[in-house]
Amino acid sequence: MKKSILLIAGVVILVAGYIGAQQLNTADRLTPADVQELIRNDSTVVILDVRTPSEFTGELGHIKGALLLPVQALEQRITELDRFKKQRIVAVCRTGHRSAQAAAILKANGFNATDMAGGMVRWNAEQLPVEKSAQ
Repeated sequence: MKKSILLIAGVVILVAGYIGAQQLNTADRLTPADVQELIRNDSTVVILDVRTPSEFTGELGHIKGALLLPVQALEQRITELDRFKKQRIVAVCRTGHRSAQAAAILKANGFNATDMAGGMVRWNAEQLPVEKSAQ
């Protein structure tokens, strides 16, 4: 009986820790509306689209002025972003998963980075403006 209680308590602590970590990971994520407002009010913000080139020009389009650097190449090509070290970078992808990875890589390399929750799927759902031409 005592072992069962300890086991249950341990599981509860692990689950609570996992939930807390997930909340910390999403605490600084921006909504598409937040990003739109940021773009409007801060001309120095950098929108970094971390999808593939075909996604960037595909059906969901991309945010006007966004730079394209696929997350798969981010670590190898991160020095290309050095000129933006003092600026805020918002990473964007299709649904928010890759952009969260990209923001973590950027932060680990000294950048002021965050990501957009829901990605371009949510951006489009909120009917925010997109471009569909090549970068």
